[in-house]
Amino acid sequence: MAAGYGDLLRTRYAGRLLGGTLIGRLPNATAALCIVLLTRSEGGSYSLAGSLGALYGLGTAIGQPLLGRIVDRYGQPRVMLPAAVLSAAGMVLFALIGPDPLPVACAAMAVAGLFTPPLEGGLRALWPGVLKSEDRLHAAYALDAAAQELLFTIGPVLVTGLVAVASETAAVLWIAAVGVVGALGVVTAPPSREWRAEPRAADWLGPLRAPGLRALIGCLFFVGVALGSIAVAAVAYGDVHGGGMVNGYLLSALGLGALIGGVTYGARTWPGTPERRLRVLTVGLAVCYAPLVLVPGVVAMTVLSGLAGVFLAPVLACAFVVVDRHAPSGTVTEAFSWLVTAIGVGASLGTAAAGPAAQFGGVAAGFAVAAGGGFIALAVLIATARFLASPNLKTELEKDRIGGVEPGFSTTHQA
Repeated sequence: MAAGYGDLLRTRYAGRLLGGTLIGRLPNATAALCIVLLTRSEGGSYSLAGSLGALYGLGTAIGQPLLGRIVDRYGQPRVMLPAAVLSAAGMVLFALIGPDPLPVACAAMAVAGLFTPPLEGGLRALWPGVLKSEDRLHAAYALDAAAQELLFTIGPVLVTGLVAVASETAAVLWIAAVGVVGALGVVTAPPSREWRAEPRAADWLGPLRAPGLRALIGCLFFVGVALGSIAVAAVAYGDVHGGGMVNGYLLSALGLGALIGGVTYGARTWPGTPERRLRVLTVGLAVCYAPLVLVPGVVAMTVLSGLAGVFLAPVLACAFVVVDRHAPSGTVTEAFSWLVTAIGVGASLGTAAAGPAAQFGGVAAGFAVAAGGGFIALAVLIATARFLASPNLKTELEKDRIGGVEPGFSTTHQA
């Protein structure tokens, strides 16, 4: 397993692109926690913290596909680096003023979210050209999904540690800086500078005209609800259990569980179609989120958080393959960015819902939002199974719109 991933990372530029993307996306993994901690340190309520976090997430969700479409048209460096600088500027403004005055804080969160560069979708657009092998591409998707969980493992610990030795303001300033550094590392790499999207249809819907992709977006929206609610619920749990690093323990355990699950999932080839496998993995995700509502002691809750994360990275890795099978040509960055949007909008709703739930219904109610998101995601997959079962519609759409399928990877390959 380690040898296979090691060989992949030794491919020229693969390690740099993956590492730069992970660093550049660290704000995505820690922003919700930073916003909650800074808002609470200034005397704001959980509801206010959740609302500001939701605004940031909503801005990210709107910006990702828009920026992804621009990247598909103009390339990565001309879009991603300026966007990263603007996003960091919004974070710096929030760090300096906190939640008051509220209109300025809301504007800062909107700018920080809206201009978050689509590094995640951009990396997946680069993998085929860097790896030049279908099998290695599938392994990269799994490694990508697993490696990004390092953000959710290390990020909360770094943030809570920085708050402990410095301040909440310092933590927000730090994530703003590393976001720009990561984006700079990606866009200065030759594959990023040289990449160009395939020709695409002149259709404003872009990848959304594929019914399978729309079904997948619906599922990942509710996965996002689960993820977004956990950040707020974990802080509320930490407050009840002595504060300090407790919320960081829970979020890091969640990320560690996802890392273990993703690496294990990517170490072998699985039978069956990715669409069917995605439903099975989502069953595991929903079932493992449910015990969080028991809110036991810190040690047991940390273990449950780790268990809840085990199926997260496999679900995402499998979803990447499903996107590759369903998205029309020339829309690759935008298609992957829509996944980020689906998760981001769902996370915004989850963050906004978990704040009042924890404040008025207790910590268990906050985690119940997460459990509900997992089960609804599964229900969406079951209800839309017939759309996801037809990746050949991708080929039909391309023939109708641009006169044929572009050269490249098969539209019907499996993970």
